[in-house]
Amino acid sequence: MNIAEAVRDPHLFGSLFKKPETWAAWLVFLKAVFALPMDAPELELYGKCTGREKPPAGAFNEIFAIVGRRGGKSFIAAIMACYLALFHDWRPYLATGETVWIMVVGSDRPQARNILGYIKGILQTSHMFKGMIEKDLSWEINLSNQVSIKVATCDYRTLRGYTVAGAILDELAYFRSEGSNPAAEILTALRPSLATIPGSLLLGISSPYAKIGPLYEAFESFFGQDDEDVLVWKAPTKIMNPTIRDRVIERAMKSDYAAAKSEWMAEFREDLASYVPPEAVDALVCRGRLELPRIQGASYYAFVDPSGGSGKDSMTLSVCHKDKETERIIQDCIRAQRPPFNPKQCVQEFAKVLKSYGVSKVTGDKYSGDWCASTFREEGIQYVNANKSKAEIYLEFLPLVMQGALELLDHRQTIIELKQLERMTGRGRDVVDHPVNLHDDCANAAAGACIQAQGMQDAFRLWRVDGPDRKASAEEQTVEALKRNGGYRI
Repeated sequence: MNIAEAVRDPHLFGSLFKKPETWAAWLVFLKAVFALPMDAPELELYGKCTGREKPPAGAFNEIFAIVGRRGGKSFIAAIMACYLALFHDWRPYLATGETVWIMVVGSDRPQARNILGYIKGILQTSHMFKGMIEKDLSWEINLSNQVSIKVATCDYRTLRGYTVAGAILDELAYFRSEGSNPAAEILTALRPSLATIPGSLLLGISSPYAKIGPLYEAFESFFGQDDEDVLVWKAPTKIMNPTIRDRVIERAMKSDYAAAKSEWMAEFREDLASYVPPEAVDALVCRGRLELPRIQGASYYAFVDPSGGSGKDSMTLSVCHKDKETERIIQDCIRAQRPPFNPKQCVQEFAKVLKSYGVSKVTGDKYSGDWCASTFREEGIQYVNANKSKAEIYLEFLPLVMQGALELLDHRQTIIELKQLERMTGRGRDVVDHPVNLHDDCANAAAGACIQAQGMQDAFRLWRVDGPDRKASAEEQTVEALKRNGGYRI
């Protein structure tokens, strides 16, 4: 039975679609994936959403669906996972006793749990489906046909070593658990597992985000191309889910046009880019160096990113100095206190660290009025509010990174956070910050301390442009650094 028939059958998937007419565009998508016959209106929609002129000649190996928010992506991902698990006989390709897996990967744990709920709900709708369940584990469902469905989060290290018939990556554009975007590593881990099963399928389904990563690369390479193996489908929310009210989208477009255009119209964001190339950060890390002792005669500088201890943010401290011979900024120490913690006790611990480096003054964010200043003062440390915003600190830190003028500690969280930072343009001035639901507490402390160590008088003396009497701006320094480092795309 093909997937279109299964979706229409009220005894199978059909009962799940309360208003089948509102899912018509998704039915065309499913027909396209498996190269099923389409009528004239369906072919017209297929051409509009794929940019192709010819109907599919055969089922695709890889599909990338770029669809706006609330378009029904996760539910369709669950339908496809169940269809691949229940309606295909993969046993001819398996060794005796071997299990083939349908992998469903969410961008984070809540997203994975949402998909898992859909899948378990689908398997409970039919006596046939329910009868095939042998074991229902917390994140895994074993079926009687040598197929198991596994729902996981985006960690490429846990996805290796399986024989896989189907891999479905939900919200692929937002896969961030390692480095700036681990989606490429996850695809690298899954493709060999899919290669030994004829008819296996990889589906990346997501709202679009920045113009980086495998989802955007697939769009650039295959949208509008009559490729036999890879299909790219791109559609705004209203096409895939006509029940969304127009005024909801209109209000969002008026509030934040760039974000709404991405979320509802399925357009990649023009105003977002990666803050720094991951390889540029890696080049600065001194592998195996976790902390450095105090050097007599060196001047140390420190930056604190404070936190109240009860939320999600850590309280962090970084200490740096400038080497007199090489003029490189060297990170000596990083401390991060994760919540929950007692803020006063954290300040006491940080004060001990500062005193061990001979530091009597620390710079930090303006946080909670006079609390930071008074609490550090009690410990004999002067707390000074930073005269730059976080974005300004990052923008001054960037030329130091690109010129290779730093030595960073081998601190995993700092490295990850620096690679994840995003740069937003087009609003009068650039803004650098962490992605939604992620953090930059360690990165902020590291960048702030490095800027302090560089010194106000040296902040713009990395090199000169347009004559000996003109100092380069941070932006000009970045451009020059890009040229010197092979043209990294920022």
